[in-house]
Amino acid sequence: MGRGRRTLVAAALTTTVVTGTAGWAAGTEQIPITGPPPGTGSWRADHTLGTALPDPATARPTQVAAFFAALSDAELRELVRRHPSVVGNLDGAPIAVRYEANALALAAARDEERARLKDPELTSQDHELARSLISRYNELLMPARQILAFDPRGRGQIAEVFGDLAEAEHVSVVVPGSDIDLGSFDRADKGYGTPVGMARSLRQAAGPGTAVVAWVGYTTPVGIGPDAATGRLAEAGAPRLAGFVSGLTAAGAPKPSVFCHSYGSVVCGRAASRMPASDLVVLASPGMRADTVADLHTAARVWAAKDDSDWISKVPNVELFGLGHGADPTTPEFGARLVPAKNARGHSGYFAPGTDSLRTFADIATGSAVRHSAGTGVREGVLS
Repeated sequence: MGRGRRTLVAAALTTTVVTGTAGWAAGTEQIPITGPPPGTGSWRADHTLGTALPDPATARPTQVAAFFAALSDAELRELVRRHPSVVGNLDGAPIAVRYEANALALAAARDEERARLKDPELTSQDHELARSLISRYNELLMPARQILAFDPRGRGQIAEVFGDLAEAEHVSVVVPGSDIDLGSFDRADKGYGTPVGMARSLRQAAGPGTAVVAWVGYTTPVGIGPDAATGRLAEAGAPRLAGFVSGLTAAGAPKPSVFCHSYGSVVCGRAASRMPASDLVVLASPGMRADTVADLHTAARVWAAKDDSDWISKVPNVELFGLGHGADPTTPEFGARLVPAKNARGHSGYFAPGTDSLRTFADIATGSAVRHSAGTGVREGVLS
């Protein structure tokens, strides 16, 4: 891993970006991670099976699923051994295979940092950096963790599963907003403001038949600045989200409910027409770069939640010269089903136990949510 890339990941482990109700931070411009996963060049050059392997940049998840279904166990294990970083991030590959591949990729990344510690010319800063990364990778390699995607590039990207994804009757995906990456996606001190905190809370509320994925598969904005005010990072992240969700269904999972927090709702808005979701739930949204639900061009049911105490309410719902994200999804004109959120408390309280929003989220996740009239919160019955 290059020095610059490693520094960005390690910085995420030790630096808190102050945002939301705790204050405002100046944003720094981010370079989005796009394209196929690390190791793609070696994967493309591998013809040991007598045929070209599915190209991670162009193969559809259904094609990837069909390819893996035709492999023998020995062929499958050999591909995982030779190309863990590709297999672990290949949308459409079997779920258990991705877990195994990402464990190998994480172990390789950790061992690379351990080797660096033996370099006599290592600076004290690099020494500290290597130890931080070793600790992070060891945490992610704990047996109970189910890592469905891992990419160390940039600030690091990851997806972690809670529940039995292969057997779950209902699946949900949590898409986070700003300041989330490999180092911060599961920080215990951030509670229900992290994708892991949201995913764990939702899975507990929804019950054992549900699996929830905390997905950090795009480069998020850092702080409140131009990146958070424009759709540049959302445009880069949307194909990655659409591919990931399509990969889940291609691997046999049911269409998921996708929960999109803050800037993550901008990503979801740009991905909506391309991903097979049953429900699209936006919370604390600055807008989805759409004027109405119809503009999203999705067959998914669209829901929206915003508490009055959330600082996002102070963000103007405009889109002008590329700045801003458009209409407020909780307004009647937008046309989304309204999720009650009066006791959510701030920007990060929507998944807190005991809130109306979490109870409704759990009902959405299990397919038993009550309908709410757009913008009114009036019950209309039970979803079929």
